[in-house]
Amino acid sequence: MEQNTKKTEMQNRPLILASVMLGMFLAAIEATIVATAMPSIVADLGGFSLYSWVFSAYLLTNAATVLIFGKLADIYGRKPIFRAGIILFLIGSSLSGFSISMTMLIIARFIQGFGAGALMPIATTIVGDIYNKQERAKIQGYLSSVWGISAVIGPLFGGFFVDVLSWRYVFWMNIPLGLLAMLGIIFFLHEDIKKQKRSIDYAGAFWIVLAVSTLMFILVEGGIGISWTSLIMGGLVALSLIGFFCFILQERRAADPMMPFAIWKYRIVRTANITSLTTGMIMIGVSSYLPAFVQGVMGESATVAGFTLTTMSIGWPIASTIAGRLLLIIGYRNTSLLGAVSLIIGGMIFFMLSPERGPFWAGTGSFFIGIGMGMTNTAFIVAIQSTVDWQTRGIATAANMFMRTLGSALGAALLGGVLNGQMKSYIEQAGLGDHFSVNAVNSLLDPHLNTSMPAGTREILQDGLTTGLHMVYIGLLVLAIVSLLIICFMPKKTEEE
Repeated sequence: MEQNTKKTEMQNRPLILASVMLGMFLAAIEATIVATAMPSIVADLGGFSLYSWVFSAYLLTNAATVLIFGKLADIYGRKPIFRAGIILFLIGSSLSGFSISMTMLIIARFIQGFGAGALMPIATTIVGDIYNKQERAKIQGYLSSVWGISAVIGPLFGGFFVDVLSWRYVFWMNIPLGLLAMLGIIFFLHEDIKKQKRSIDYAGAFWIVLAVSTLMFILVEGGIGISWTSLIMGGLVALSLIGFFCFILQERRAADPMMPFAIWKYRIVRTANITSLTTGMIMIGVSSYLPAFVQGVMGESATVAGFTLTTMSIGWPIASTIAGRLLLIIGYRNTSLLGAVSLIIGGMIFFMLSPERGPFWAGTGSFFIGIGMGMTNTAFIVAIQSTVDWQTRGIATAANMFMRTLGSALGAALLGGVLNGQMKSYIEQAGLGDHFSVNAVNSLLDPHLNTSMPAGTREILQDGLTTGLHMVYIGLLVLAIVSLLIICFMPKKTEEE
């Protein structure tokens, strides 16, 4: 395998890096560009109660397949898996753009998530292969900044497409970029991998998909569509628990487990992965629901909502670049702690967010969240790749991506459930429960229907949305504090050091 690595390093690394970053960009931009367009999508297709599923569907299949693709990359090489991921991603993007209902869009996002499950971990692993440890810290900073760059371009493009063209171009723009990234990998990355006879843990993938998807359904529909005390809810809880139990059992006895528990023996891997779960929830909470607050509560345009997310990108790439250098000076733990403190500052700003404070306040909170994500993600990836060997680097990197994506998937479902529950309660307390449901927010997010709505009704819906989103932001602050506490257990050095 070392010979394979050396051969790969002889290739034109800048061109490989550019292709890899473009592939990562495709998956990363989905978080911000779709979030900016969501109010318009809901206004067009309806179904506000399914709002969180547009994100959850994408994140669920992303999380469920990231470990399988990481394992396949260790067996068959990075190149074919990366190529397959782009193809799946582009199929999902095309179908998303042609969606005529919220249900069709959610199904298309499932397909898109399958492709993203290959793009993110394989891209990061390729870089881990072609650069040495000293170079990795700097280059991984560049990769982490892709999230920041996507957060700049995503809201801008999202706002532009919504205000000038159509929300459908949010998905269709992926096609030319995806083809370019795929061609770059085909022509510039050359591997000499000897295929090994190793089994793929499909059973593990099945059980984790069953467990997580059921849990997400519980979080979204609990207390809204399904009573917490009903037999159906009891059955769903039991099904989710059985799924997690069978997953753990399967991973312990599988010859080549989807999630090898051996990598968790390293304390730095454990803390990094668990923290990635909580930071993933924070990221999706900001990117998914901030546009709804800016447009639905503050009454601003999609472009302004996009700019409030764009500020996250200003902090993200700056922090990622600085983190790449800080790692070599103050270590992984201290760099991660700085990121966690920034997440708490951002969480406090969102906790104090109100319609009167305006978009600038919202953008400031996004900025600090971006700094926190840039610092922590860069530190985690470099620490993990410096701890494990080549044979497990793909799956170890994928495991971290899995935890962050799983956090985002669960966060979208959990925070979406909190939002729907608070809004339903507020509407019922206002005496409008017989006339309006949570889906009434569809009209609130449509600029034309918003202005034609009776002032009293609009005010009640806006207050309900404000109350629900405030609970979401309380959750973000709690998650930021938990992230800081977990990072405190991270060792100062990797096993390698």
